[in-house]
Amino acid sequence: MNVKLNKDQKVKVITSDDIYKVMQQILLRENRLRRAQEHFWIVGLDNQSRILFIELLALGQHNRTNINPSEAFRMAIYKLATRAMFVHNHPSGSTIASQADKDLTDYLYKAGKFLKIDILDHLVIAEKQYTSFADSGLMTEIRNSGVWELIDRTKADLTNLKTEIAEEKAEQRKALEIAKKLKASGMADEDIKKMTGLRLTEIRKL
Repeated sequence: MNVKLNKDQKVKVITSDDIYKVMQQILLRENRLRRAQEHFWIVGLDNQSRILFIELLALGQHNRTNINPSEAFRMAIYKLATRAMFVHNHPSGSTIASQADKDLTDYLYKAGKFLKIDILDHLVIAEKQYTSFADSGLMTEIRNSGVWELIDRTKADLTNLKTEIAEEKAEQRKALEIAKKLKASGMADEDIKKMTGLRLTEIRKL
């Protein structure tokens, strides 16, 4: 689920504190019931380390264990992110990274490397504090780790995902070109939507 960001939250990330301030705001705007659940986000960055998007990948610790690389990196590929970070909260208030946290980060780091998306950090956050894998040296350990290696099936899934998204983008560009011509001919936006499948917000920008 894509997280709605305001203009001030699309910051350039230089330090772990920069991303924590944004993620703390996102966590605290949840009600107390939701804050009592574990969230797992991916933060996509451009090549200048500016935030492109934040996506909630899983809600609840059980769901987090089921994250696969194709789900984790779909938006990053679509948005042409060249860098990414992972963030999850510990409702207990402790920000000590568990072995499961390290293993998942290692696995996703390897997938990011295969996709040429650099995983810069993983933050474990609470309402008032956080731990950064990069600052604590854990990211260096993961970069040098041979614990996880991608199996051929995972590599094939990621390759297929890139192809699928490329095809989706090509279809969207084609639909936009058709919509431009229909709009220039005077056709109503609602009718263009029915013919092309584009959203009204996309059509109105043409």
